[in-house]
Amino acid sequence: MEVNEKIVSVKKLEKEYFKIAFSVDNVIFGFDEKELKVLLIKRGEQPFYDYWALPGDLVNPTEDLRDAPQRILTELTGIDSVFLEQSKTFGKMGRHPSGRVITTVYLSLINVNMVNLKPSSFAETVAWKSIKSLGSLAFDHDEILEHCLHTLKQSVQQRPIGFELLPELFTLSDLQDLYEVILDESLDKRNFRKKILSMKILIDTDQMQSGVAHRPARLYKFDQEKYLRLKEEGFSFGI
Repeated sequence: MEVNEKIVSVKKLEKEYFKIAFSVDNVIFGFDEKELKVLLIKRGEQPFYDYWALPGDLVNPTEDLRDAPQRILTELTGIDSVFLEQSKTFGKMGRHPSGRVITTVYLSLINVNMVNLKPSSFAETVAWKSIKSLGSLAFDHDEILEHCLHTLKQSVQQRPIGFELLPELFTLSDLQDLYEVILDESLDKRNFRKKILSMKILIDTDQMQSGVAHRPARLYKFDQEKYLRLKEEGFSFGI
C-alpha cells in the first residue's frame, strides 16, 4: 500500500473512532414504605418513547465527565447536590439504536423525603419506583440496574451506607427493615440488634416514637464522626 493510500485509510479510521458518543446514567436508590426504590424518568422522546429509564443523557462535547452526572440528574429530575459515586462503564455493541454509545454509571443513595422531584427536558415524568414491580426499562437499563443492586447488597454489608436511606432519627426496627429489603432476606431480630449496638456507632437520642399505634420504640441516629474515628483505628463494619 502506498503512502497516500495509508494516510487516507488512517483518516477514515479516525472518523470512525470519533463517531462514538459518551453518556452518563444515574442509579439513585431510595427507601420508602419499607420498599427499596429507584428513581426513574418516563422518556418523552425517541428512542424508547414512553419507556421508564434511568436519568441519563449524553455528555456534552466540551463538558468534563465529572460534571455531567450532576448536571444531567438536575436537568431531568430537579435533584441537585447529591454525592454520586462512579460504579461501572457499559459499552457493548447495540446498546443504543442511534449508534455506538458508551455510558458511565453513577450510583447514589438518598432519603426520598429530602428531595423535590421536578421533571424537565425530555423527562415527561419522574418518580420513585419499587424495585419489585418494574417492567422492562429502556436501552440496557435493566442490566445496569441489576449490576447496581448487586453492588448495593455488597456495600451495605461492608460499609454503613444504608443510613443515608433513613431519616435522621430511626428505630432499630427501621434499620432492620432496610437491611432485610436490600439483602432480600430475613434477619434474626435479636442477633441483628446485638450486633449493630455492639458497634457503638449509634447515638441513643433518649427520644421515643410518637403518634404510633403500637408501643413507642427508642429513636437512634448514626454517629458519622465516631464511625470515621473507629475506622482509622481498624474498625471493620459488617452485617
